[in-house]
Amino acid sequence: MSTSNTACLYVRLPNWVGDVCMSLPSLALAGSTGLQLVVCARPWARDLLAGVPMQDFIPMRGKWREDSRAVREHRRKTGIKQCYGLTLPDSLSSAAVFRLAGVPTAGYRDDGRSLLLRWPVSKPTQRLHAVESWYYLTRQALSAWGLPAGSEHPPKTLDLPITQAHQEAADTMLRQAGLTDAPFVLIAPTATGLHKGRVKVWPHFDALTRGLQASGHTVVMCPPPSEVEESRRNAPTAQLLPSVSLGVFAALTRRAALVVCNDSGVSHVAAAAEARQLTLFGVTNPERTGPWASRAICMGAEGAWPAANEVEQEVRRLL
Repeated sequence: MSTSNTACLYVRLPNWVGDVCMSLPSLALAGSTGLQLVVCARPWARDLLAGVPMQDFIPMRGKWREDSRAVREHRRKTGIKQCYGLTLPDSLSSAAVFRLAGVPTAGYRDDGRSLLLRWPVSKPTQRLHAVESWYYLTRQALSAWGLPAGSEHPPKTLDLPITQAHQEAADTMLRQAGLTDAPFVLIAPTATGLHKGRVKVWPHFDALTRGLQASGHTVVMCPPPSEVEESRRNAPTAQLLPSVSLGVFAALTRRAALVVCNDSGVSHVAAAAEARQLTLFGVTNPERTGPWASRAICMGAEGAWPAANEVEQEVRRLL
């Protein structure tokens, strides 16, 4: 842990996997300032971001008193006097954590948050993709601090650095599963939570899997432990791989011939890894939360899932 006099920049990332991936351009911009970058995020993000250059990582447990103590203790141990905070989430608690830790902070102006922020930023009037919105906030903060704010628009890719250890772990798993030389389709037939009370899972993963298998394609899935049973229900004939960390999963998406998924964290991890993917929409808006990647194909729309035969036809075309 460094004790130099260089100013420190604490960045609070969002709480969801997909949102952390969509924050990568903002994180890269913050890291280009020359400040000591300290990432504050949920514990699972440490592995996903293992290849991202940073000075330190502080796990956020979601309890604002404990989280503020963790940040305050980090400041005490480093001895760094000058610091800045950037909170990407809109929540009151994320702003309160930095305020209680004595970190002057920039973030979007929202209900009640302005009192907790040193640099409240008004949200853009135009509707932006999540990547663009957080990038805009980051540029506004850097400008307020008199630091280089980078280019006006975020890059076209998320550019997640995947470590050598993650790549080797993915290769080992594929070798043990007998998939070293076999191209495979990686499906993710789950999606966490509801969107406006509606299920975010495309309902035809079983039919798609069986259709591809009948044509000789290998279909696999690699859900986290909490989603194994749902994955089995939604695609019972797909080959189930062992659950892995997010960093290894990112490497796995890059190894796949194609990733087929819902608008979910998997879609954004695949985008961050620059994997070939087909993302299916039915309850969310692709313009707001679609994969930020040139290789991603989207089907469906908010309120209209694509038909099973249309998806299978598109998958065969992409393969």
